[in-house]
Amino acid sequence: MTDDAPDPRRWRILSVSLVVGFMSLLDVTIVNVAIPSMQEGLDTSASTIQWVVSGYALAFGLTLVAGGRLGDAYGRKRLMVIGLVLFTASSAAVGLAPSAELVIVARLAQGASAGLLTPQNSGLIQVLFRGAERGRAFGLFGLTVSIASATGPVLGGAIIAVAGEDDGWRWLFLVNVPIGVVALVGVLRLVPGRVDDADPGDRRIDVVGATLLGAAVLCLLYPIVSLEAGQRWPLVLLLGVPAFAVAFVRWEHRLTRRGHAPLLDVGLLRRTAGFAGGLSVGALYFTGFTGILLVFSVWLQDDRGFSPLHAGLLITPFALGSAISSPLAGRVVTTVGRRLTVGALVTMGTGVLLLALLVPGAADGDLWWALLPALFLAGLGGGAVVSPNLTLTLAEVPPRMGGAAGGAVQTGQRIGSALGAALLVTVFQLAGLRASLLTAIAVLSLALLVAIRTATTSATAPADHSATTAADA
Repeated sequence: MTDDAPDPRRWRILSVSLVVGFMSLLDVTIVNVAIPSMQEGLDTSASTIQWVVSGYALAFGLTLVAGGRLGDAYGRKRLMVIGLVLFTASSAAVGLAPSAELVIVARLAQGASAGLLTPQNSGLIQVLFRGAERGRAFGLFGLTVSIASATGPVLGGAIIAVAGEDDGWRWLFLVNVPIGVVALVGVLRLVPGRVDDADPGDRRIDVVGATLLGAAVLCLLYPIVSLEAGQRWPLVLLLGVPAFAVAFVRWEHRLTRRGHAPLLDVGLLRRTAGFAGGLSVGALYFTGFTGILLVFSVWLQDDRGFSPLHAGLLITPFALGSAISSPLAGRVVTTVGRRLTVGALVTMGTGVLLLALLVPGAADGDLWWALLPALFLAGLGGGAVVSPNLTLTLAEVPPRMGGAAGGAVQTGQRIGSALGAALLVTVFQLAGLRASLLTAIAVLSLALLVAIRTATTSATAPADHSATTAADA
């Protein structure tokens, strides 16, 4: 593929890639409505089941950057095949596991394999698309992220309703098996191998860097996951975050000076316009956003007595709003720029504020009318955050680093998701739904401030380098 002759199959390749991405992201939220069913079916405690939910996010976040770097070095098709095989097998293992302990182990393996898969999406888009087409492709990726996050509770509730309360939760994972097999066939037939075999570069993997970054992420995510499960002692591990992070940055600088390929070129944070700001916006957005749907799932079932399916359906307006705004945002992001992200965050914050004002005191019969406009507005805003932010954050990253850089952005999102779930659930348990939603607004406001600052500083930055040639990949 060259700039003059883009791959004619690029949109079909993207469709296969998005199916794979949808699977891995869906499993973050699909279990939200299954917590009571899993606890009863496995005859275990709520804290143990929380590890089924949060352990996936932990393993997912640990492997994203390494997965992206492996895709950059050895080809995204190879990593997608390996990741899909592992994801499908571990999904089957979760669904068939006879005990809670084995479910957790298989769920960790599932999360790790998802971390190998997900960064290949952004890496493929970086290589296959240029200019305005890249914005549209990232718009479809953002649509996938938003819909996977928002429809997870609906699909989970529907599967449990059909398969039964006792063992219906198992089918949340077993359904991945046939989908994974079909997706694997699509990857093998359509996704290209390495496009830069003429210039293989340094394919050595930075094992030390991967270990240091993994330790930093683990020291951050493990206490968060443990806090959700009711444990406090792992909070001491937070002291290791700055130590391992500084060691990682210094090691990566050392490798770069010696001419070796780092796990992640940390110089991108300083010299690439908008990269650091975009990474922060993504992390803060997911911190504020992810916990909202989880809190609503718990509140609708535990406080209002709705079934998993009914609870999931009540949340669907968010998915509808996202489905409308994500592709539209992808089409205009190269023209509007970061002002689009700023406006989208304002829109979403307004929707969440309406939720905080209208929903907590509404009667059961009025809930739909309270939820529909506010969640739809929040979805319109949320759908226009993810893809434009990703497009603009990676715009000046060379395609050869697209996987690792995309993995870094998505690691921030996974950390934000885990932190947001723990934060909003804790506030919900202590002070109720309205306080939890107001906390989400506070976090989204921080994301807005960073977005405004990034938009201001990027206004005088060099032009978009999205037209980098495929030879540079």
